[in-house]
Amino acid sequence: MEAIFVAIRTFLEAGGDVLYLIAAATFCMWALIFERLWFIRTEHKDDVSQALSYWEGRGERNSWNAQMIRLRLISEVNLRLKANMGFIKTLISLLPLLGLLGTVTGMVQVFEAMTYSGGNARSMAAGVSAATIPTMSGMVATLSGVLANTFLTSKVETEESYMEDTLTMDH
Repeated sequence: MEAIFVAIRTFLEAGGDVLYLIAAATFCMWALIFERLWFIRTEHKDDVSQALSYWEGRGERNSWNAQMIRLRLISEVNLRLKANMGFIKTLISLLPLLGLLGTVTGMVQVFEAMTYSGGNARSMAAGVSAATIPTMSGMVATLSGVLANTFLTSKVETEESYMEDTLTMDH
């Protein structure tokens, strides 16, 4: 177990300070993804059942007023369903940029090493490592987020369709 922590610490040190930022953004992204999945499995079901019971309890469902109430119920449920989805997409878009920032800071280290050591390969190796590791980390985090977001978006769209199809206008 200790070897794992040593390997992680060595990886973070080799990648530079930007890796901590990438790790924090990735953690936030996955925390929000898991929160949305948990919400869909638990609270969203309660929201749908409350909206359905309110709709089924209405005596008339064909007037213009009833149509507006139906749209309000659907909108309220969908608003809670889509919460944090935009922030997840923002983090997915931010992660490659953070990787690029790590690349730039690593290349600055390479140029500094070239300036002070005259192109010594050993002194440039740390900068090259700090330039490539954040890029790779940002891309891996982005790809994992894109896959999870695709799945999550599909679940949200399915739940939206279910809500619209369930609140029917006929009596």
